[in-house]
Amino acid sequence: MPERLSLASKISKVVHSQSFKLGIGSQGRLGNAIVDLYAKCGNIEFAEKAFHRLESVDLCAWNSILSLYSRQELLDQALRHFGSMRNCGVGPNQYTFAILLSVCGRLMDAEFGKQVHCNVIKTGFEFNSFCEGSLIDLYAKLNYVIDARRIFDAAKAPDTVSWTAIIAGYVQAGLPEEAVKLFEDMQKLSCFPDQVAFVTVISAFLELGRLDDACQLFAQMPNPNAVAWNVMISGHAKRGYEWEAVKLFQNMRNAGVRSTRSTLGSVLSAIAGMVNLEYGLQVHAQATKQGFDSNVYVGSSLINMYAKCQKMEDAKRVFGPFDEKNVVLWNAMLGGYLQNGYAGEVMELFFSMRVLGFHPDEFTYTSILSACGWLENLGMGQQLHSYIIKNKLEDNLFVGNALVDMYAKFGALDYARRKFELLKNRDNVSWNAIIVGYVQDQKEDEAFKLFERMTSDGITPDEVSLASILSACANLQALDRGKQVHCLSVKYGLETSLYAGSSLIDMYAKCGAIATAYEVFISMPERSVISANALIAGYAQHNLEKAVYLLHDMLVEGLKPSEITFACLLDACTGPSTLNLGRLIHCFILKAGLVYEDDFLSISLLGMYMCSQGKIDANILFSELPNPKSAVLWTAIISGHAQNDCSEEALQFYLEMRRQNAMPDQATFASVLRACSLLASLRDGREVHSLIFHTGFDLDELTSSALIDMYAKCGDVQSSIQVFTEMDTKNDVISWNSMIVAFAKNGYAEDALQTFDKMKEAHVKPDDVTFLGVLTACSHAGKVFEGRQVYDIMINHYHIEPRPEHCACMIDLLGRWGFIDEAQEFIHELEFEPDAMMWAPFLAACRLHGDDIRGQLAAEKLIELEPEKSSPYVLLSHIHAASGNWDGVNSVRRRMKEKGVRKFPGCSWILVGEKTNLFIAGDKSHPSADEIHEVLKDLTELMKDEDYFTKIESFVCNIED
Repeated sequence: MPERLSLASKISKVVHSQSFKLGIGSQGRLGNAIVDLYAKCGNIEFAEKAFHRLESVDLCAWNSILSLYSRQELLDQALRHFGSMRNCGVGPNQYTFAILLSVCGRLMDAEFGKQVHCNVIKTGFEFNSFCEGSLIDLYAKLNYVIDARRIFDAAKAPDTVSWTAIIAGYVQAGLPEEAVKLFEDMQKLSCFPDQVAFVTVISAFLELGRLDDACQLFAQMPNPNAVAWNVMISGHAKRGYEWEAVKLFQNMRNAGVRSTRSTLGSVLSAIAGMVNLEYGLQVHAQATKQGFDSNVYVGSSLINMYAKCQKMEDAKRVFGPFDEKNVVLWNAMLGGYLQNGYAGEVMELFFSMRVLGFHPDEFTYTSILSACGWLENLGMGQQLHSYIIKNKLEDNLFVGNALVDMYAKFGALDYARRKFELLKNRDNVSWNAIIVGYVQDQKEDEAFKLFERMTSDGITPDEVSLASILSACANLQALDRGKQVHCLSVKYGLETSLYAGSSLIDMYAKCGAIATAYEVFISMPERSVISANALIAGYAQHNLEKAVYLLHDMLVEGLKPSEITFACLLDACTGPSTLNLGRLIHCFILKAGLVYEDDFLSISLLGMYMCSQGKIDANILFSELPNPKSAVLWTAIISGHAQNDCSEEALQFYLEMRRQNAMPDQATFASVLRACSLLASLRDGREVHSLIFHTGFDLDELTSSALIDMYAKCGDVQSSIQVFTEMDTKNDVISWNSMIVAFAKNGYAEDALQTFDKMKEAHVKPDDVTFLGVLTACSHAGKVFEGRQVYDIMINHYHIEPRPEHCACMIDLLGRWGFIDEAQEFIHELEFEPDAMMWAPFLAACRLHGDDIRGQLAAEKLIELEPEKSSPYVLLSHIHAASGNWDGVNSVRRRMKEKGVRKFPGCSWILVGEKTNLFIAGDKSHPSADEIHEVLKDLTELMKDEDYFTKIESFVCNIED
């Protein structure tokens, strides 16, 4: 088309020059025709020159210039030209008015349009088909649909232009149903639609979600143009039918219709949704071939496509060559980096954008505020907030939503809520941001209130809000409330959607309704990895075998398991019986090539092996992981050994971690301090404390609590007190618990009680561990009255349900200090069956106070509950021996022998130099055993000579194999 216009323009110049040679170039009808010819060719310069040289300007020439200005979007010039025409005394005709009304519509100039309408009526052109169509189009563009319809209904025989104008008006006004009805009326009257009418109604069908009707109507179009193809491609892409959009694009090319920038932008959007790099590369090649790769619209679409395909280097190659970058391109790059988790690059690009003088818009701030959330940089976010206020963008809904989301992600819910309440026109995104924030901060009650307020305000919940509130129900295990939300999701047709459906499965699984979770899963028309993972996670906690079968079904359906799938199964492998299953899963992960991609699965595998007593497997896996290993991996192996009482190995791993310059974190320090506690290795503990101090973790409450516990277990209570005293903040109950338990375990009952009082004064709410520590202190110090009070406060004031440990502590307190009757009564009044933990202190109390009858009863109960343990047999034997019942002693010995019960020898250790020496009763494996025994023999003789050696009658149980 441009080539044909260019040729026509050249011919016009030839004709014009020939007319000048003949001396008639600016005369009569020929001169006016030449102006019209230049105007139709779009040659403004020559059209204006020819127009101004005319000796006599007729209405046709005026209309030609008006039409030219209108087509070239020189709308203000068109209006000025009309004024000149009227000043010259030339009266307009129907064509003039049609042009003017079109100009007013595009300028959205209602006042001038109405004046033109008056002139149309005065001059009698009101019912002229040209003017009717233009008037309908004017009022439709101005959103005066009622006025447009009044003119349309008054028309005797509206032509295709009028029908198209009124239909387009209804579409523009957001009334696509009315537009479709009018189109049906148009067809009934045998008025064949033109290309514009077809495209307008196809747009209406697409807006209504009637894609089949849109396709059917599109098929009826004779030789659809590029605009029609674009509407179809764009409509399908926007509604999630990406593959259909790509097929339409292919059909468009096969039909020989040349792509426009809109075509390429729409199909690239569809390809981005499909994450199909192969198709994206083909369209990129097409864009380059047509010269559109340097177009801003196509360029931003290419950047978005590469970003969705996780190819940010390719996106950078598209972005780089643009000489004149605009904010749209910058926003595309910022959004791409954000989607791929490169928050640091988002910040760098933003600063580059500002240095180059580009002004951020609302979409820029949306990306940069999200990046601040990723980077946990609240200070930067607050600075941006001040810039937003300065640039008067705070009232923008997109920016406001981003601010709410950012503050919510930081846990700064007061700021988030304040900003949320200031939003004038809240949408689903606004509500979702604040609700998700409260759920993530475990403030579910407030999230529920906001959700109810949202629905009462007439906002229909979407997938995100339903998924969030279902997550809150899962956190609280609020099954009844979860069922109510399920009903809502059914009402809005979202119960089988990807996110809401998966959240329903997760909620039911976490609330223990695993069968209902399975029903939701099988009802989903399209199952995803997310929904399968939610169900597998639920079954893994209750029925590991079923969870494994679900993994098999997942593979059969062609779903590719993710890291979360395997992590859920590995987390359920928690004992020696599941070790082989864990190994099989490990093999599957290796086959899938996932284990070394990041730390996530490696940590799960290490945890599985340590929990399943596969320490050797864990060590082998750890050695195979590539260096440098992250602090998280080192922490996993250290904590695994510490929790399995392999404290020496845990310390060795810690030392190796330091040799490889990996920096410990809070969790690492907690694990290694536990190992030091179990070894009672004060020297190692102090070395760890030194590093904690130098790395600034001494300001962390959890790390300080672990230090208090380590020093206490190593017997250095003064150091525990010093750490506790130097803590800047003591807001966490754990730090108070650590100090109370430290005092209790080391016999400082008064200090434990005083610390408990100070804790209450600091308004820190005690928990069950607090009371266990205080009761232990009372038991060790004989503070029976105080112990009774503390137990009563725990139940009646703080409403804490006593655990078996609390009950055992009370039995020990009462029994140890002679209140045997009360201890027995306490046992009988328990609402549950007492276990071995409670009978053991009662038995010890009976032996201590010589109560043989109740002692024998307690011992028999213990033997019944724990027949494989030696301690009740030994204590029962002591009771028999103390009363001279040697037959009873022999009877107990026989029972032990018959049941294969052995008394495991005690052990102790001592640190000499760099080496920890372990001693077990009866063991002679120590390399210096002979020398040690000689020294012990000499010491024993010295004790006998000084009368320090007292003969103690005791029961010694030596059972031969």
